[in-house]
Amino acid sequence: GTRVAADRGYFIQPTVFGDVQDNMTIAREEIFGPVMQILKFKTLEEVVNRANDTKYGLAAAVFTKDIDKASYVSNGLRAGTVWINCYDVFGAQAPFGGYKASGNGRELGQYGLDNYTEVKTVTMKVPQKNS
Repeated sequence: GTRVAADRGYFIQPTVFGDVQDNMTIAREEIFGPVMQILKFKTLEEVVNRANDTKYGLAAAVFTKDIDKASYVSNGLRAGTVWINCYDVFGAQAPFGGYKASGNGRELGQYGLDNYTEVKTVTMKVPQKNS
């Protein structure tokens, strides 16, 4: 990549962390920025268990050519959003929000609107007209 052309502010270049271990902060915390962690694995079960072994669950991404593997992993992940073969793609109709300690409620879609609405019941007895 190239350097960000900015005179002010704090900017981080896209960074890939290799040889990451499960006990490292970079593997356990939500990192908001252009970073990626690389962790080795042997089975998909291991991937799902390790990904879920955190107090967070905002979003996850799965990159694979095998749709069955993508389905297996996405179904097992405890994350509010799972992208398959893409990342950071949003639709206005799809709710966005996290599981566990990631976020409170949902944004976007019908679920997002629920935060801004309140249900009310009105019951009225209308006098009947004598015929």
